[in-house]
Amino acid sequence: MKRKILIHPDPRLKKVCAALPDISDEIRKLADDMLETMYAAPGIGLAAPQIGVLDRMIVLDCVKEDGAKPEPVVMVNPRVIGASDDLSTYDEGCLSIPDVYADVTRPSEVRVEWLDLDGNLQERDMDGLWATCVQHEIDHLEGKMFIDYLKPLKRQMITRKMQKLKREMARE
Repeated sequence: MKRKILIHPDPRLKKVCAALPDISDEIRKLADDMLETMYAAPGIGLAAPQIGVLDRMIVLDCVKEDGAKPEPVVMVNPRVIGASDDLSTYDEGCLSIPDVYADVTRPSEVRVEWLDLDGNLQERDMDGLWATCVQHEIDHLEGKMFIDYLKPLKRQMITRKMQKLKREMARE
């Protein structure tokens, strides 16, 4: 089921999410809903708090080439356990901040560990867009958004733009 994506500013997007103690059918259903919502948006990543669920879960699929087979990844309780000293800068966007992009610099490679939907501990090295995306989504679980990396004036301008968008959406 496609869920509604919260638009910044929303207090739920600033909350630190709780770790999930175990994997239930409810969590598997949430994962399906999150993937459906992400693909419909369309986006390459989505964190549970973006749909108002304050659990430590993210989904991502950074395969963007036309005709390429999707590679959806569901991560429960993900955490970065290693990061390169090398940095890369990407023009990041966010489904909770539609049509706004800004350069954010992060480690270019990360090692991430998480639980899969069978409760198995997984570990993977990621680079390129995958590394950027997974760090962006894990930030959401800490109540942090990509605009928090920007200078205060730019962040305020974006926040005002989103407040205006939310008012316009409420009138529709």
